[in-house]
Order: sequence, then structure tokens, then C-alpha cells
Amino acid sequence: MSLSPSRRPGIRAAMFVDFDNVYTGLLALDPVAAKRFAEDPKHWADALSAGGTAENSRRFLVRNCYLNPVVYSKYRAYWTRAGFRVIDCPSLTQQGKSSTDINLVLDAMDALSGSVGIEEFFIASADADFTSLIQRFRAADRMTTVIAAGPVAFAYREMADSVVESHDFIAILNQSTAEPIRAVSTNGTAPVNGPAAPKGRPLSPAVKEVTALIRSAAGPVVGAMVAHRALAADPSLKSDWGGHGKFGTWVAQLGKGIEYSPARGGWVWDAKRFSSADLPQDTEPEPGIEEQVARVTDVPSLSTAQFRQMFIALENRLREHPVNRNELAKQVRDDCVSAGQPVSRAAVNFVIQGLGYAHFELTDTSTAAQLATAWTHNVEELCRVALMEFDDDERRALRRWASGGFLES
Repeated sequence: MSLSPSRRPGIRAAMFVDFDNVYTGLLALDPVAAKRFAEDPKHWADALSAGGTAENSRRFLVRNCYLNPVVYSKYRAYWTRAGFRVIDCPSLTQQGKSSTDINLVLDAMDALSGSVGIEEFFIASADADFTSLIQRFRAADRMTTVIAAGPVAFAYREMADSVVESHDFIAILNQSTAEPIRAVSTNGTAPVNGPAAPKGRPLSPAVKEVTALIRSAAGPVVGAMVAHRALAADPSLKSDWGGHGKFGTWVAQLGKGIEYSPARGGWVWDAKRFSSADLPQDTEPEPGIEEQVARVTDVPSLSTAQFRQMFIALENRLREHPVNRNELAKQVRDDCVSAGQPVSRAAVNFVIQGLGYAHFELTDTSTAAQLATAWTHNVEELCRVALMEFDDDERRALRRWASGGFLES
């Protein structure tokens, strides 16, 4: 009796890496991470492949890397040794535009129409030119994940099923051992196609602390404050929030009458006493500009006072001693919570990334005003790219808000 071969376990996936885009993006944020990306692709590729079970792991049937051989040929050997097919994409114009886009799209469409049945497509690039490609994947009912090392256009981000943010990717690159990378869902829900959630995590101390805090609060509590108290009670949650990936997902599943909303930076409340109608209203001057900018550009929806406190905390921490970016974001988050202006670690990371995109070097002489100015210029550039137009009053309101009041005119 003959036995028909069974299909091998694991999600059938394909990865397409725009080397030039990712490498230059990482250089602006963390040169050490950029070097590890270029010279040890097996490390993070294995982290992408890993999963909790055979069924949840990924099998990359296609691993393509597209690079400009004139500039980056020295990295070719690292990628071929890691099992990637390296496609040369030299500059074809006087402006230096390479042929990466067309080669990547053609290969991706071949993989989409192939007989293997790729289930998940990874595009490692922050280039919004690939938005149409992501649309084709979705139309064919395939999962899509974007690995970003730079600012991501809103439409590109929303079209993808999940996004591995710059700071998450850098954290993986800077770790000494490969761990599974969990794609962060664009709608803030649980990871897409990620490893199975670990079981048996000791969540009870954090649950007890959060429940007591919410039950005794005089109103909804800002999410950053709740997260700070939960981590203080149970530091083991810091890695992946008990298998839920994000704080919002973890706190939303607690039940016990505890409600969560990601609105205006995230809020948690006791559903027996309060509702979403009790969330604080925006009291900023010229209401509407901040909300509009946050919605279109993904700039954190913080108040002027929260931005100001963040820049002050950044100045103080940078003056004390140089630290890596992940540790800096945690320290600034904690300082803002202690000062009564709680912000999330993700918001701090977003601002630090923006400073990198604005080519502002973080040093021990950086002042809060300088940080605020550079960040505001980055916000204005994000608005320009998004084709947002403002009159003079709106522009002044935008600058005052984004700078935390350091730019009043």
C-alpha cells in the first residue's frame, strides 16, 4: 500500500528585502543594528521563521535580497551564506535610482501566481511605492507583513496586515540570541501568524495590582500609568505581555469589568462606574489640528504638556550618561509617569525615531528646546509628505503642540 506524502508543517512564506532602503534607514537610527542587519541576516531571518510549534513556524520558500552592487557588494557573501538569493540592482539613472523596485515587484508577482501557494509575504522596506503590491497580495487573500526601518506612509501601513516597527526590529538585531519576531498588527490586536502565546505566565501579581488601581481610581486611568504599575508588579511581562504582544491586548483581555480604549494614547477604566464618555476631552488650543495630524501621520496623540515633559526627560537622561535607545525610551517613559505626565514607551520610541529621521544627533549637550525643535521639523515633514495643508493659525498651533510649547511662534 502506497502512502501519499503529507504536506510539511509551517506557514509557507516569501521574503523580499530592499537592502538599500532598510540599511540606510537603520544607519540613521542605530549604526550597530545596521551592521548586524547587513552582516548577520541569518540571525533575524531565523527569528522570523521561529514559532512556538511546527504549525506556527514559517518556512521561507523564497528569500530574496535586492542590493546595489556598486555600493554594497561587500555584504553579498553574508547574504548568500544565509541562504538568500541576491539580485544585483545597480543604479540606472543619473539620480542614482536603482532597479530594486521593478525587480522586487516582478519576483513577488511570480511568487504570488506560482503553484506553491505562498501564504504570507514579507516586504522589508519602508518605501510606500510597494503599496500597490501589498494591495495585490491582499486581493489574493494572502497575509502581508512589512518590516520597516524608517517612517512608513499611513496608506502603506494600513494596507499591510501587520508591521514590524523600526524599534522592534532594532531590538531583535541588537540581541545576542535570536528570538521569534512577532509582527505587530496594525489595528493593535494580537500578533498575526506569530508564535503561540506562552502559557502559565505568572500574571496574577500584575492583574491584582491593575485591578486594585482601576477599582479605586476616581475616573479612567491613562494607559501608560497602568502599564507602569503592571510592570512594577510583574517585570516578566516586559518581554511580550504574557504572550499578548502589546499592553493594550493584555489589559483588554483581563475582564473583571475592566475596559480599555486606545483613544488619545490609551485609557483604562472600571466599566461598573465609568464609560468611554468619561474619557478626558482634548483641551488644546485650536482643537482638531492635533487629532487630524495624529490620525494621518501616526504621530503620538499626546498633549502639549506630555510632549514638553518628554523633551525635558530626554534632556536629563542624555546629560546623565549615554544609553542605548531601548533603555533610553524606558527611562524617559518612567520619568514622565513619575512627573505626572504619563506617556507610553511606544510614543517615546516614535519621537526618538523622528529625531533620527531629522538627522538630530542625541548627545549629552542636547537641550529640551533643541530636541523639541528637531522633532517639530520632523512632524512638519510628515505632514508635508501626507499632503496636509494648514493656514498660518493652524501651523502655529501645530508647532506649539508638537514642540511641547517650546515653539510658541
